[in-house]
Amino acid sequence: MRVVSIPMRTRFRGITVREVALLQGPGGWGEWSPFLEYPPEVAEPWLRCAEEAMAGDWPAPLRDHVPVNVTVPAVGPDRAREIVLAGGCRTAKVKVAEPGQGIGEDLDRVAAVREALGPHGRIRVDANGGWSVEDAVDAIARLDRAAGGLEYAEQPVASVEDLARVRRLVDVPIAADESIRRAEDPYRVRDLEAADIAVLKVQPLGGVRACLEIAERIGLPVVVSSALETSVGIAAGVALAAALPELPHACGLATVQLLTADVAGEPLLPVGGALPVRRPVVDVRQVEELAAAPDRIAHWEARLAAVRALREDRRS
Repeated sequence: MRVVSIPMRTRFRGITVREVALLQGPGGWGEWSPFLEYPPEVAEPWLRCAEEAMAGDWPAPLRDHVPVNVTVPAVGPDRAREIVLAGGCRTAKVKVAEPGQGIGEDLDRVAAVREALGPHGRIRVDANGGWSVEDAVDAIARLDRAAGGLEYAEQPVASVEDLARVRRLVDVPIAADESIRRAEDPYRVRDLEAADIAVLKVQPLGGVRACLEIAERIGLPVVVSSALETSVGIAAGVALAAALPELPHACGLATVQLLTADVAGEPLLPVGGALPVRRPVVDVRQVEELAAAPDRIAHWEARLAAVRALREDRRS
């Protein structure tokens, strides 16, 4: 296991440094990067995803490129414009409902993104479950106007029951993320008709093949999104997107742009709004340069031991 620590270009998801564990197996490198607050039971599916990659056990691709969106953190309008213009994508996912910010800041950010994209680019917003039903209905309508039309609103509220309520009260399509990946039963989104789109992330859901099964059973169009990985982890998301029978929307896999460095010699960065379907080659020298401090490596070794102990307990 090699642990790296990579500073972020912009504060995102409340963090300024991304810590990642890389694991090497007979089929190549896998990434295991559950966020630091996640307990062993939450981090365990992330390890299954890494092990799948280490075994080289990915399905054959159906396409050689995957369209992607640029991700715009909860930044000011000037910075939002810069990110979109530098991102090289015609679709933007804009973070909204950031703690400590208000709807006015969200509206300014979305308007700036529309200005940068021009009239034909697509805008989607992601609230990470940050609104109440009432606030979501109001905010989505206002953001839809500011955007000149939203492609969809992702996880506007926390619970799947509230997601279903919001979907029936707004005209904008609704996407489910946390209501799938954090749920004991991801298919309640389907059963309650709570979403128009399913957002799937390969690490939290246990790997490419596990996500393909969910995609087949959930019966919704799928957007594959990242969990803020290096190119090694993004490659698993690309493998999923490449293997889906249909891919009607751009995927949220261009997030290597949010990191100041990467572990691959040729990072998975978008060209013409798409990522190539390939496995990046890990540059061991870059891994060494990005190596985390000894106490952080020890932290990740302890996390790995805890997940393995959890598996032993489940088998016994």
